[in-house]
Amino acid sequence: MAYQAPIAKKIPHVHDMHGHQRIDKYHWMTNRDTPEVIDYLKEENKYYEASTKHTDNFKKDLFEEIKSRIKEDDESVPYLLNGYWYMSKMETGESYPYYYRRKEGSDKKELLFNVNLMAVGYDFYSLTSMNISPDNKLVAYGVDTKGRREYTIFIKNLETGETFENHLELTTGGSVWANDNKTLFFTRKDQQTLRADKIFKYELGKPAASNQLIFEEKDEIFNCFVYKTMSERFIMIKSSATLCDEVRFIDANLPDSSFKMVQERQPEMEYSVSHFKDSFYIMTNKDDATNFKIMRTAIETPEMENWVDFITHDPKVLLEDFDLFENYFVISDRFNGLNRIRIKAWDGTVDYFLPFDNETYTAFTSVNFQFKTNKLRYNYNSMTMPPSVIEYDMETREEVVLKTQSIEDPKFDSKNYISERVWATASDGLKVPISLVYRKDKKKAGGNPLLQYGYGSYGCTIDPYFSISRLSLLDRGFVFAIAHVRGGEYLGREWYEDGKMFAKRNTFTDFIACSEFLIQEKYTTSDHLYASGGSAGGLLMGAIINMAPQMYHGILSAVPFVDVVSTMLDDSIPLTTGEYDEWGNPNNKDSYEYMLSYSPYDQVIAQRYPHMLVTTGYHDSQVQYWEPAKWVAKLRELKTDDNLLLFKTDLSSGHSGASGRYEALKEVAIDFAFLLDLEKINS
Repeated sequence: MAYQAPIAKKIPHVHDMHGHQRIDKYHWMTNRDTPEVIDYLKEENKYYEASTKHTDNFKKDLFEEIKSRIKEDDESVPYLLNGYWYMSKMETGESYPYYYRRKEGSDKKELLFNVNLMAVGYDFYSLTSMNISPDNKLVAYGVDTKGRREYTIFIKNLETGETFENHLELTTGGSVWANDNKTLFFTRKDQQTLRADKIFKYELGKPAASNQLIFEEKDEIFNCFVYKTMSERFIMIKSSATLCDEVRFIDANLPDSSFKMVQERQPEMEYSVSHFKDSFYIMTNKDDATNFKIMRTAIETPEMENWVDFITHDPKVLLEDFDLFENYFVISDRFNGLNRIRIKAWDGTVDYFLPFDNETYTAFTSVNFQFKTNKLRYNYNSMTMPPSVIEYDMETREEVVLKTQSIEDPKFDSKNYISERVWATASDGLKVPISLVYRKDKKKAGGNPLLQYGYGSYGCTIDPYFSISRLSLLDRGFVFAIAHVRGGEYLGREWYEDGKMFAKRNTFTDFIACSEFLIQEKYTTSDHLYASGGSAGGLLMGAIINMAPQMYHGILSAVPFVDVVSTMLDDSIPLTTGEYDEWGNPNNKDSYEYMLSYSPYDQVIAQRYPHMLVTTGYHDSQVQYWEPAKWVAKLRELKTDDNLLLFKTDLSSGHSGASGRYEALKEVAIDFAFLLDLEKINS
């Protein structure tokens, strides 16, 4: 007898706002850690296992196939920091890295961390933000053992190997050493909302309870963090909201001094600050510089009225970042959707771009801690070429490939694959770019199975990238597409602005327009078209299946943000208040009504829906587990088809999924097996 899909109980709960009532039958699922909630999630997991049992061997085969392409005993490219070379290494059969360093001029490696040993006894383990003291004797690092990004900071003596008893709880994991080698600045989170709202100062040798509160960000839409300039001269505190920033600074040699303001926050003015010689360099949207510009001001007079243009605003070019060196200024920007790296000499004698020759690549500057060097490190990959770490000499214009990711498959040849960029027409006439990759000899004139991925929020751009696991789909005839929809910044800041707040529906209609184009151009058909997205991309998945369910044969939706109105009305949930500038504040009637019009959970109706696999993590701090749980329950209640609706909860992980490289690969294998099974491909 087949295992029956769980039928969630219904307990009507009334949400009353702006004179409008929403009846939520599954609100009870928000009762975290109660037996009835845990039991329901476990029943859904059992249903998933029973429904996919026939693919168990295939999942294992896919996992082994993907794993076999990965060089298991791999080592990162070392980088030089303050007289030491740092690197990480993965060993065969182990899930977590080893971290090493060696002194410049020496061949002897010093083991900093064996994360495999540290993770013993934990279902989830994440080590982050290793921060070496200026004298190279201490390291501060963050550890999360739940997946909720609640990091505890530990401090280790690298000379003795001792980890100090005092540790700092409920932090972001990051920290900054003052130049005295004993004062540590760190950011603490609010216990309930997990908003990063306080900067503390901790001094070695003193009890953790004596931590001094240095700064508190009281505006609930702002988060704050602390960082050190690359010059090592200044410690900066930055408060940020979606559309506004404020930065303070002190001399890193004077940790007990008072922080001085760079510029008080101004509505809808963003800025970030770097240091070089006697000036601050500021990337900002000041003066209606929609795509940002770079300005300069003397350290002694950092206020906005003293800022002068250094790199002027170009409405066709989005400035994304910059790196400072002794002789060169390196700008990372984006033109017509494509990454560019621009090299400028401080003396004005040199100004050029690194040459990249296709339309489906990703290039970005990498680890560049050395100030007095002409060598720039950058990363490059494309949808057909594995990632490479490249060292480029900005003076001689020569480059050396330090490492290219090894594909441990003798059959792999990048020439077997082709990538291209095509353009769909949106409902309002704008052109929406799509990056595609497929295997040449598998392309069928009438269409292939196709997986279309999208995100489209927060200005986050999904660049065309290589994936070692994706080969398992491409080699079985799939086309893979990234829809660069509005809400990201692929085509500049306006592309983002036109996909948020009261323009959010553009994200969804853009994605559907891309799907229509891919069908019209015979890349696929609706019987073989699949869509995938996670988090805010899960919102995208929820919206498109409400709006155009007939377009897709199957959907992968990971940690989906689908109960938009309820979440944005609950300011006790992590991230809510800080995202009013992204989605709107539903305490305002116009925002409430607009969000309600697309909220996937609220817009589920009695109609046919595609096959669906929904996944989440119980400890997710960004999208609470109950959003997908409620959504799946409502879909089960109302959908009029017999298509698969599967819901799988990892009861030990959070927003980023399982920790450890092998557990992460198993999650990929689960997704791929779902898609391939729908295509009746079982080997």
